[in-house]
Amino acid sequence: IREINTEAALLSGEVQRAIAWPGVLEAMAGVQREQFVGKADQAAAYCNAPLAIGHGQTISQPLIVAIMSGALRPQACHRVLEIGTGSGYQAAVLARLVGEVYSVEIVKELAERAGVVLARSGVKNVHVRVGDGHHGWPEAGPFDGIIVTAAADGVPETLVAQLKPGGRLVVPLGRTRQVLAVLTRRDDGSIHREDLLQVRFVPFVEG
Repeated sequence: IREINTEAALLSGEVQRAIAWPGVLEAMAGVQREQFVGKADQAAAYCNAPLAIGHGQTISQPLIVAIMSGALRPQACHRVLEIGTGSGYQAAVLARLVGEVYSVEIVKELAERAGVVLARSGVKNVHVRVGDGHHGWPEAGPFDGIIVTAAADGVPETLVAQLKPGGRLVVPLGRTRQVLAVLTRRDDGSIHREDLLQVRFVPFVEG
């Protein structure tokens, strides 16, 4: 947590406000990150860096998890969609901030592993399924917030359509140069975009 605050102090005010959103750092502190990484990475579990989890995927560095979580402006009554379950770590953090988390993972082995780890960690409000994240989870929507943990070439309109009015979509956009963007759906259906910082994520692939 100290590393997160130290690095955040060098970033924009909007990023700092995201990290300072009520409950975010407490949620981060409450999740045992070592449960979501491989045995070889146990000693590095709390380093502020991404770690490989197999299948060409990574567990995001804690700083990015804190920023993305806070950028949603989560409330206890919210229902959130996560695209890219990966290790399950981001979902475990969100589970402490919102009422329900629906998480879609395209790699079956990762989805199954994350489900086991989340259950073992006592997380009961995260629902994981295997699927193409580009389709979202329409029957569970609309959502108060959506997090995408892979970089999309453009705004994922299918996911935007699953947001409630006022809902926020946090997504890395771009291929060679990526930026973490927050897209807010206004009451009239239009979208307000705010770019937070440059990032590096794996590509948002289709099934």
